[in-house]
Amino acid sequence: MTRPATAAARLRRGLVLPVLLLLAREAASRSGLVDPRFLPPLGTILSRALAEIRTGGLLGHLAASLARDLAGFAAGTGLGIAFGALLGASPLAGRLLGPTFRAFRQVAILAWIPIISVWFGFAETAKVVFIALAAFVPVAVNTQEGVAGAPAQLLEVARALRFDRRQRVLKVLLPAARPSILTGIHLALISWWLATVGAEYFRAVGPGIGGLIIAGRERFQMDLVMLGVVILGLVGFLLNLAAGALAARSPRWRDA
Repeated sequence: MTRPATAAARLRRGLVLPVLLLLAREAASRSGLVDPRFLPPLGTILSRALAEIRTGGLLGHLAASLARDLAGFAAGTGLGIAFGALLGASPLAGRLLGPTFRAFRQVAILAWIPIISVWFGFAETAKVVFIALAAFVPVAVNTQEGVAGAPAQLLEVARALRFDRRQRVLKVLLPAARPSILTGIHLALISWWLATVGAEYFRAVGPGIGGLIIAGRERFQMDLVMLGVVILGLVGFLLNLAAGALAARSPRWRDA
């Protein structure tokens, strides 16, 4: 019987293709097959990274992105859990708000940029709202499904103990929905970082990794552009690992 691959083995296998692509692009750049002004070698990108770190520019841009990310993620996740719990716990709210929410979540996230720009301008608040919106939808959807799918036996126990609505939600419905909520947070972590890139790129005001990429594009410094892309990829990869670790804990909590 074949043993399931360990996390380290899966990680090694997953790195094979990216490493091969990096080697191929490095060979193309150094051999002259591709103009290095458009595809700079890895050494040039590394030199740019060290220069940006020494001046504090790279760390400042990264800190700005992560700060607005955390603010938007916290707001979107909190509102998503509250709204999803309302829809799942209240049949009346589900009938009144459910159809509108289902239509709302079909709208592509980038389609909200013009509306958010009109309502909140182009400053920091608009970026945080955009990120919060990206995190809100998956958390709300999964919370609603988890709360609505709470086992009937638990609800019977809550009625036998004469729990009021608040106790039923906090002590029965939300704990029962915890695996679904974690799944929503997993998806939100991914959407959150992608939304950050969109927020910073389409609203090129203030510091951030998106602003770093735009600055490199406008000055035709492809090493700076590539550095920003690498940072986005690395942070996204780490967030995906964190989301996977969070999701891996969900079955244990379900069985607890």
